[in-house]
Amino acid sequence: MDFKVSSFRHPKEKFYGSLMLAVGTLVWLVIAAVVVAGMLSGNFWHVVLIVIYGFLIWFVAFVAKALTRAYMFGHFVKVGPQQFPHLYKMVEEGARAVGLKEAPVTFVYNSSGVMNAMALRLVGRHRYVWLTSALIDADSDEQVRFVVGHELGHHVAGHLDEPGSFLRLPAHFVPFLGAAYSRARELTCDRVGAWLARDQAASRTALQMLACGSAKLNGQMNADAFQRQEVEVPSIAGFILHIFSHYPRLTRRVEAITEWYGTGQSARQADPATTGGRLEPRLA
Repeated sequence: MDFKVSSFRHPKEKFYGSLMLAVGTLVWLVIAAVVVAGMLSGNFWHVVLIVIYGFLIWFVAFVAKALTRAYMFGHFVKVGPQQFPHLYKMVEEGARAVGLKEAPVTFVYNSSGVMNAMALRLVGRHRYVWLTSALIDADSDEQVRFVVGHELGHHVAGHLDEPGSFLRLPAHFVPFLGAAYSRARELTCDRVGAWLARDQAASRTALQMLACGSAKLNGQMNADAFQRQEVEVPSIAGFILHIFSHYPRLTRRVEAITEWYGTGQSARQADPATTGGRLEPRLA
């Protein structure tokens, strides 16, 4: 049974993703109409300015991606069969499980204590995953597998692919809409990460570890207690912080994983590579 990312896509991503696509496409159509109208009216200077601004934006983005790629290969540590093979195997197996034709090129870098991970598309066709050294040091293998799965989720869900990203680009300038879409994407990727980790406790504590950040306290974390903090978030101030943030609250993300496991959706997804067509999460 093949992996179907549609089964993991959060309802909020489906809604906001469709809205972003509609708004972005409409803006691009308006821009195209302005260009055509300018050409028909003989006002070529407006058309030239639009083309110049568009080219400059593309060029700056291209240069930034090229420089980032160069810095990455010169300063980060590339994961491979001879470099952190255990981590390399984790990424390779996860990529195959979610149906990616090619595993993302993965790097570990010195984050100076900051725990984070990132999925990227830069110059060329390759996909990338960045993992911070602090995250690797603090998390267990099961927790790292959740994080890797989350980043693979961004790739398999098409969050970084064209033409979707290009079409949605103008919608990011609509107040609050882009942030809402970003938060929804994170919830989708948390589901993919939890599915690949096949461990509810590790998935929830991997998210809690982003708040805690202590390898010494890792084994003592209580995800249930952390999740209960969600009800203590002040309603008005919490709402204001929420609508401006591109990431859901960590307490809410742990709650969302718990709810997803509770509905039984996780157990209905297949992982033929590891369970013979069944997912058997450890509900610790």
